[in-house]
Formats: sequence, C-alpha cells, structure tokens
Amino acid sequence: MIDKENMLEVLEGFADQVVKANALASDAKVEKEGGFANVVICGMGGSGLPGEILQAYLKTKVPIFLVKGYELPPYADKGSLVFCISYSGNTEETIACYREAEKKKLTTVVICSGGKLEELARANKDVFVKVPSGLQPRMALAYQFFPLLTIMQNSGMITSKKREVDETVKALSSDAYKKMGKQLAQKLVDKVPLVYASDRMGIVAYKWKIDFNENAKTHAFANVFPELNHNEMNAFEYLTAKYYLIILRDEDDHPKVKKRMQVTKQLIQKKGIDATEILIKGSSMLTKIFSGIHIGDWTSYFLAIKYGIDPTPVPMVEEFKKLIK
Repeated sequence: MIDKENMLEVLEGFADQVVKANALASDAKVEKEGGFANVVICGMGGSGLPGEILQAYLKTKVPIFLVKGYELPPYADKGSLVFCISYSGNTEETIACYREAEKKKLTTVVICSGGKLEELARANKDVFVKVPSGLQPRMALAYQFFPLLTIMQNSGMITSKKREVDETVKALSSDAYKKMGKQLAQKLVDKVPLVYASDRMGIVAYKWKIDFNENAKTHAFANVFPELNHNEMNAFEYLTAKYYLIILRDEDDHPKVKKRMQVTKQLIQKKGIDATEILIKGSSMLTKIFSGIHIGDWTSYFLAIKYGIDPTPVPMVEEFKKLIK
C-alpha cells in the first residue's frame, strides 16, 4: 500500500539489471589515433553517480573528470572523450555540456533513455546507448554505469572486467543485503543517519546519503576518513539532533584509516550516539562498491516504509523543476 510504484521489485531485480546493463553496449566503441588524453563524464543526480563510481573503481593512466553543471572544464579539448549521461535525456545541465562538446567537435558518447539527448546524438551520429525507461535515475544505476564501463573496454582504454562483473552479479543475488537493510532501518527510525567510510569507499557512503534523501525523504550526511577527523567530528561537542552513526568498512582500507574508524566510533559513542559498523566484502573493488550500495538501497527503502512514505516519487524535485522553467 505504501510502495505504490513497486520499488521492492526493482531492488529485488538489481542483479538482473546488472546482467542486462552489461550487454547494452556490447558493440559500442570509440577510436582515436594516439588515444584520449582524458575522459570527461557529465551527469547530474542519479545520472552523475556512474562517473563517480568509475572514478573510484578504475585506476587508469587516463584521468577521469566529472562535470556536475552547465559547462565543460577548460581542459576539455580534441584529446577528450566526453560522456553525457542523463537517464531522462532531458537534464538541462547535461544538454548544455553536450552542446558545448558539439560546438568544439569533441568525441562524445551519449547514454540515456530518450529525450532531447537521444535526438541530438542520433542527429550527430554520436555513439549512443539507449537504456530502458520507467525508473527513477537513482534506481537505474546499473543501466547507466555498465555501458560506460563496456565502452571503455571495447575501446581498449581498460582491460576486460568480465570476471569482476560476474562476481558482482553473484554477490547481488544474495538475500543477505535485504536482511541487513531491514535490520538497520529499525535502528534508524527518527534518527539522522551519519554515513562514514574511507576515502576509497566514499562514493558508497554518498550513495547511502542520497538514498536516505530521495527514498526515505529524510536528512542524512556522508563524509570520509581521514578528512572528517579534521573538521566534522568537532560538531559532536554540541548535538542538535538525534544521530545514528554508520561506518562502512573495507578490509583493504589503509591501516591508519582503520585505526581512525575505531577511535572515532569510541569518541562518538561516548556522546550517547549509537553506531553500526558494516564490513563490505567482495573479491574486487567493483563487487564491494555495488554490494555496499545495495545494502544502502535496502536500508533506505525499509526506512521509507517505516515512515509510511512511498520511496519512489520525488515530489519536491518535480515541483522545483516546474518552478525554474
């Protein structure tokens, strides 16, 4: 009765979404004599997440830059490969970046479900990947990320990631994440979640934050070690809300970061704040990122149900879009 648009089905089918998404761009590739000097990924909101995940996941000699706005950076030139990602195909910031890339005659790849961007990409004969429509952008993460990864593989920019993708699908097929999310959501009712992780897993913490914002329609905050030890932790001296600390751990985190997590948790618990630590497991960084994200998906979903809130629609965002037209 609460989940009117059936986000439950979307979450339960996430592993299958990865499989389908991985096949979407099987024949798509780009070529440039001498290769590309850098990769620029343009996207907003849920459509900006694929670039952030790629940046966290891949360690390449070719730098990856993210654009969350209306303009390409000044270093975007003929040596750049530009990805424009917009689930709807109508995101105005991403369209503006596309038009700038078009004007500069840059190599551009478009990933969307339709809209103005599809129209422009087809007219200019750009490499274009059409993804299935009908989802909220944040819930279509696999459809937007894996074509990006596949194109980079097909274009010889990175080695094959087939083994890691297969491992990720297997991990996401487990019911464990759903159970973890349901249990954690019980503890978060009427609390403000604080999601902390190492810098290398910061994108996972950030995805948790936006899922709490968009699914449960509640405030949440994310930060990373060691940076938060130099500023945010001071805020626990004067508490203005009921907080709940969630620390996302990775067994491959730097030893000093692990120590910081342990000590930070102790200090915060002394302030009367409850905490949960979650060890994100996986044989590859790709598996860890998507497993960590999926635990957050389920946690925010069950928290929304606890609050009696339909997790799918984002009415305030839709109202805002109408008002700025």
